[in-house]
Amino acid sequence: MKNRLSILVLFLTVSTFHAQEDLLSEFDSVPSDTFKSAAFKGLKIVNFESTKMVSKGELYFVTSHRFGSVNNGIKDFFGLDQAVTRLNFLYGISDGINLGVSRSSFLKIYESSLKLRLVREKKNGFPFTIVSSNNLLVNTALDSQFLPGLKFENRLGYTSQLLISKKFNKNFSLQLMPTFFHDNLVAIDEQENSQYVLGIGGRHKLTKRLSFNFDYGLHMNRASNSPFKNPLSVGIDIETGGHVFQLHFTNAQPMNTNGYLGQAAGDWGSGDFFFGFNLSRVFN
Repeated sequence: MKNRLSILVLFLTVSTFHAQEDLLSEFDSVPSDTFKSAAFKGLKIVNFESTKMVSKGELYFVTSHRFGSVNNGIKDFFGLDQAVTRLNFLYGISDGINLGVSRSSFLKIYESSLKLRLVREKKNGFPFTIVSSNNLLVNTALDSQFLPGLKFENRLGYTSQLLISKKFNKNFSLQLMPTFFHDNLVAIDEQENSQYVLGIGGRHKLTKRLSFNFDYGLHMNRASNSPFKNPLSVGIDIETGGHVFQLHFTNAQPMNTNGYLGQAAGDWGSGDFFFGFNLSRVFN
């Protein structure tokens, strides 16, 4: 079953890639001023990917930091002592094809990403921007000493998302994110390996350089005995000289896709949430 799933993911990725090549050839013949400006300024809304793309030839280095729960108070200096860090490199093969690789201190996860813009919102034309976002991760924290019979394939996880955004006006944008993700090894016996999430996120511009952002993921088949919650995050984007500095609060400390989708451990109702930020540097 896992081999068939891997073949299916590869087939979908290759098929999407060929479709993207056709779309890019169409873009070359369409004046750029017929497209609406990006619905989001940051590459992420908060946790979820946005439909914004890295431009051709640009290399982004993104440092993401997520502190521990503020609920621990001064004992952990409001989460400072339990921080998680993620380092992410993203490169624009073209304006519509992005590749990425990252490493997170959470479970020592390495992750690769492929982001493809399938269609772009037009002025007086097609009403949405649609992007395909795909990830492959490797959990290197698993230890065969405690998991006899552990195989490399048990460390793998996959994510595939459709990001569908609309810019309603210069201040307000919304995005839907139907999501499939699969972990070859799950910690909860009753939890299915293949899981489904319907995400929604938005951005509202407050000032010229400041916006309020949110995203939420409704998990469709979470095990009844799971301790995890649906990921809910809020934050602000601060535009500084063409770059975006993101500050946020979330109930999911993991920053890799399968982590925040399936392992959000915090509870907003009890004040159990995490503060974090994203810093990016662009190289042309």
